Formats: sequence, structure tokens, C-alpha cells
Amino acid sequence: MTQSAIEQQILAWIEEDRDMLVRFLSEFIRIPSPNPPGDTRAVAAFVADHLRGQGAPCEVLHARADLPNVVGEFGTGAPHLVLNGHIDVFPAGPDHIWASGDPWSGTIADGRIHGRGAVDMKCGTAASIWTFIYLHRLRDQLAGRLSLTCVSDEETGGQWGTKWLLDSFPDRFLGDCCLNGEPSTPATIRFGEKGTLRLRFEVDTPGAHGAYTHASPNAIRLASQLILDLYRLTDMPVVQPDAIARAIEASFPAMDEAVGQGTSTILNRVTVSIGTIKGGLKVNMLPGHCEFEVDIRLPVGMTGAAVMAEIETILGRYPAAKVTRLDAHSSDPTASPPDDRMVGILKDVVGALGWPAPVPAVSLGATDTRYWRKANIPAYYYGCTPTGMAKADEAVSIEEYLHMVRTHALASARYLAR
Repeated sequence: MTQSAIEQQILAWIEEDRDMLVRFLSEFIRIPSPNPPGDTRAVAAFVADHLRGQGAPCEVLHARADLPNVVGEFGTGAPHLVLNGHIDVFPAGPDHIWASGDPWSGTIADGRIHGRGAVDMKCGTAASIWTFIYLHRLRDQLAGRLSLTCVSDEETGGQWGTKWLLDSFPDRFLGDCCLNGEPSTPATIRFGEKGTLRLRFEVDTPGAHGAYTHASPNAIRLASQLILDLYRLTDMPVVQPDAIARAIEASFPAMDEAVGQGTSTILNRVTVSIGTIKGGLKVNMLPGHCEFEVDIRLPVGMTGAAVMAEIETILGRYPAAKVTRLDAHSSDPTASPPDDRMVGILKDVVGALGWPAPVPAVSLGATDTRYWRKANIPAYYYGCTPTGMAKADEAVSIEEYLHMVRTHALASARYLAR
């Protein structure tokens, strides 16, 4: 078959399977897989059963039995493309905050599929699954290898999911390129992401009776002053490679449109967010202990080490304070070349499907694609609009979902073209 015939066959299958594709995502959402707590055995079994039912090879690998990863592989040699998506999702919160009263309804209504995980990221993972199924049918017409990794531990850092797979089976799952379907909006292709530095600060003083303010420094007051100093980290200068700096600047309008006005003002800046704070035992006791946790996001070009050095300088003015780095949830920023072959393929495919050409951009949040980039493997994600992500009433447009299936399948077929 010619490349054109291969792509026409894929599009024909997607059109024929339209109702089944929609039903698949609805059923996928109906299986709760919140992490925490993280038990994804039921949803992993659903994915594995479906792959086998479609005649596609699959295997379940795990370091923890309650966090299985569903993988599949076919082909040999180069190029080797790896599809990646996660099957765990954010917790849903109480039922009553959802308009339907059921966060796991998978309801199909108003041109959308509703429920927790619809956009983050069962839509994108479903696109990867169907891409793998369709291309397996065409395996004799393709070059190289295709691997599928549906992982269980993205929402809590990937220790038992993508990180474990790449550490344990690098020859099978690193590949030459990774394609992921995390929500990016159809207007952008994410080629990198800001890093994360998570810290816990503790301030300890003797404490005293609330009336005896002369007897001890107030731990909450010292913590408040320290917090104000930490917010000055946002002024740290950032130096980036020219190609990345140009791509990020070119993405400003698309990112403001996709993520909200003001996004462009923080893409290249350190950001600081105090996420939790607690201190004191009683209103008339001068507090002797206060602790707070900080989420710091690092733009491409900044490192956690550079920020920590600045923090140590700040702490020199606060002898009562100490900091603990939460390494399990900290990671330096990563970026792949914004002009890589996969970026060109995605742009061409999206345009050929009649959608506006997406622009390369860097994400504010973290995804598992960072593990490939850390291994110097280019990794990209292209996904749906994150409507309701991490909030009640999460939902994905059916047309965007089908667009993701088409885009990922066609882009993968072009990457593996003979």
C-alpha cells in the first residue's frame, strides 16, 4: 500500500468505528481510577481486555500489583515510536459538586463525554490505544517498531509507572521518539514543560503565652516574612537557548488563548505558590512552630539547584527556619527540539485534517514525557482542550476526541512510513 492508501484506510476505520470509539471512551471513564488512592487494576484490565479483543498484542507489567501498566509492542528496528498515556486520574471529590451527581458517569450528552478523567487523560490515552490497534493491523506496511505504554502512576509522580518502565525496560520503551495525548488544546504541540521544585519549610521558636510577645519570636510571623522573601524568586533571570526562546515567544498568543490571559507572562518566569500552611495551637498562645509547603515552577533554562542556592541565601536571614526538598515531586524543566520531525508531522497532519496548524509550546505543568526528555529522547504531546481538568464537570468534546484519534494514528503512521 502507498502511504496515501494507508492513511485513507486509517481514516475509513475511524469513521466506521465512530460509535464504538465514543462508547469505548465512555466505558473507560466509567471505571474509577483516582490516584490517590491509586488502585488501577480494574481499569488496566479493561484496557488489556480491549486490546486483546482487537487482536493487538499486550502485556501487563507492574512493580506494585495495585498499579499495573498495560504495554504492547510490534515491529523491529528503527525508527521506534513509543505511545504513552496514563490511566490513573485526579480524585473526583464529593458527588454533589458534579452536575450529574456522578463523577464516573461517562455520560454522552451535548456533544461531549462527561466524567472524571475525560480530558486528563483518558481521551489522549484512548487515542494512543486506538492508534496502536489500527497500526497493528497495518504492521506489514510499516517500518520500525511501535510500543504502547498505558501507565498507572502519572498523577503521583510516575515512580511505579513510566519511570519504572523506562528504568526497568529501557530497550523496550525508550524508543527514538515519544508521542503522548495529554491535554494541550488542539492549538499547541507541547515540546517541553516547566520544572517543579517542592519544598517544606519549618520555623521553630521557643513560643510563649500570647501576652508575652517579648519572650519569643512568633513562628507564624517569621514564616510570613520568609514567604514574602520567597516570592522574590520570581525575579530570577532566565537564560534559554535561542531556538527554544524563539519558539516560546512565538507561542504566547496561542498559550494565552489556550490556558488563559496572562499565561505568556509566566512561561519564562519562576513562579511561587504557597500550597499549605499551619502553625499555632491556640489563639492566646504565641506560636513556637509554623510549617508551610511551597510549589515552585521552573522555566526552561532554570534549574532546581540554582533556585535552592538562592533559597539558602534567603535562609541565612532566618536562623529559626529550615527547608526540606521533596524530591519525589521535584524535577528540572525539560524540552525537546521545537523543530523535530515529529513536530513537523503533527503540524502537517492537523492541517490536512482541516484544523488550524498548532504551534510548538511549553507547558506550565508536568507530564510523564519528561522522563523521555531526561534520557535525551524527543517527546511531544498533543491533546484536547482541558475543560474541567482537576475540577467538577470535566468533559471532552466528541469531535476533539475523534480528532485526537485521527491525528495520533496518522502522525504515527507517517513517522513509521517506509
